[in-house]
Amino acid sequence: MEPVRKPAVAGLFYPDRPEQVEADLSRLLEDVQPKIAPRALVVPHAGWMYSGKVAGAVYGRVTLPRLVVLLGPNHTGLGPWGSIMSCGRWVLPGGEVSVAADLGREILKASSDLQEDEQAHAREHALEVQLPFLRRLRPDVQFVPITLKRTDLDFCAAVGRAVAQVVKGWPEPVVLISSTDLNHYESQAVSNRKDHLAIEAILALDPERLQRTVRDHHISMCGIAPTTALLSALSELGGPRAELIRYMTSGDVSGDYDRVVGYCGVILH
Repeated sequence: MEPVRKPAVAGLFYPDRPEQVEADLSRLLEDVQPKIAPRALVVPHAGWMYSGKVAGAVYGRVTLPRLVVLLGPNHTGLGPWGSIMSCGRWVLPGGEVSVAADLGREILKASSDLQEDEQAHAREHALEVQLPFLRRLRPDVQFVPITLKRTDLDFCAAVGRAVAQVVKGWPEPVVLISSTDLNHYESQAVSNRKDHLAIEAILALDPERLQRTVRDHHISMCGIAPTTALLSALSELGGPRAELIRYMTSGDVSGDYDRVVGYCGVILH
């Protein structure tokens, strides 16, 4: 029996009724033309009411291939340092998205740092909140979920290289997506400064600079691991051009500027 991953945050981070999911996606997705065929994306994963406009600005500008490698952080602490599901399906309100089994198995074989694991994914929200966007853009989408708990450069770079090794030789296009929020629970002014330092490192396509910036400036960027892995993969695949699409904080939505979380959306193409 292949694993079936049930929704963990439907009704919390995004709606749990299919018709409301579709209504929210229609509101959040910006239909910007012409569409971009991206190599990779960086998108946030907070509740849609806070970060959905940033995610929607990115997803509304792109056309996706059938296959996605989706990299996210491990907020729950469950499972091994690096978790991958190479088979199964993820249920969503009104449908499901299948794991790209062939691609997942090859990435698992290529990486000594990833383990086949369901536990880390069972309650993790960062990847789940992307799937309704992906399914809306590409109904036949399949994906490889990778959740990273260890954050050091060597580990993340090794995961990225393994992903790149497989993607480089794959017979059809694969887009890489990293999910991260930026600085957490400081003032708008402090977070704006810290966030833009991290964003500059991402736009420079420099995983070492990103790690150094986050460490030296005490930036509580929860997706440092998947974003480092993504940038490391791109350095193997050939660096694309990076474009910041939108930056916001939770304060821009709630009006509370004392303790905000930052969100960025980046297209790499």
